[in-house]
Amino acid sequence: MQDEKRPAFPTEWQALVDQAADTLRKLALDEEAKARFCSDPALRPFMHRVARRYVAGQTIPDVLQRIGQINARGHAASAEYMGESCRDEARANAETGLFLALLGAIDGENLDCSVSLDLSHIGSVVDPELGFLNARKIAQAAASSGREVMISMEGSERADNIYATYGRLHADAGLANVGITVPARLHRSAGDLPRLMQYPGRIRLVKGAFLEPEQLACSRNSPELAANYRRFAAGLLTSGHKCSIATHDRAIQDQLADLVVQHGLQGQQHYEFESLIGLGTEQIDSLQKRGFRTREYAVYGEEYFLYVLNRIAEEPVRLYQALLDLTQPGPTA
Repeated sequence: MQDEKRPAFPTEWQALVDQAADTLRKLALDEEAKARFCSDPALRPFMHRVARRYVAGQTIPDVLQRIGQINARGHAASAEYMGESCRDEARANAETGLFLALLGAIDGENLDCSVSLDLSHIGSVVDPELGFLNARKIAQAAASSGREVMISMEGSERADNIYATYGRLHADAGLANVGITVPARLHRSAGDLPRLMQYPGRIRLVKGAFLEPEQLACSRNSPELAANYRRFAAGLLTSGHKCSIATHDRAIQDQLADLVVQHGLQGQQHYEFESLIGLGTEQIDSLQKRGFRTREYAVYGEEYFLYVLNRIAEEPVRLYQALLDLTQPGPTA
């Protein structure tokens, strides 16, 4: 998911700002750096201070508390136990067990909340079949209590397997409660969307946070990306297909809210506007008060390195906020 429209930088700064953002995205994918920053006893407290703005906490009780607050404000929630690129089968299976525990805890509190996950967190990098089997196990548990499971998008090199696994969960396992995330940035998405809409699962439309080569994706700041997002979102909304409009771009939100009203879709159940915690509540609260269906996305856990760096990279001025957060005393994330 993406942030609101960027503030205007002086023209001569823009290349440097874009370079800084791409450097953060590249660092976010560095697994050695992730291991160092998240486990080094000297660095970890500082990472926690930066992360706590964007992360609901480290444990299931932490995220349950945040979900309760989100529900109390009138929004549905989505919870994700963070992690990606797990390269050990035993650990992938153990992490799957923690997703099942999360679902059980949400059921126990009777919260309005779906669960999101990265397939690579539960074994798809070890073996695509392992990723499928563990995703099926989680989705079946969620289906038993009428909850959705949303599969997140990762780097474009993993898209083929992610979409294939999504298709299998529907076609082979009959799990209509499984949704998928589609990034508007990727050129391939224009062809992927019609195929994915053949399945009944919710489609979460994002702009796309990962560092991608120019031949595969349009620039994050380009008019092409904004136009793609509007076009894809309009198609989803008017089709009646289940969808989440997952953006913090206020101009796009307003235009799509107007489209919902113009087409008489406001009272329908198939769509929602979705946002991330830690990026301001005013926009999503405003949409909810206007009668639109809304959802807020809360992440938790220890492996927040990639997630937090991508949040900062979406709006490089957040580097200043991160510096301020580093100097603030108080509890860790």
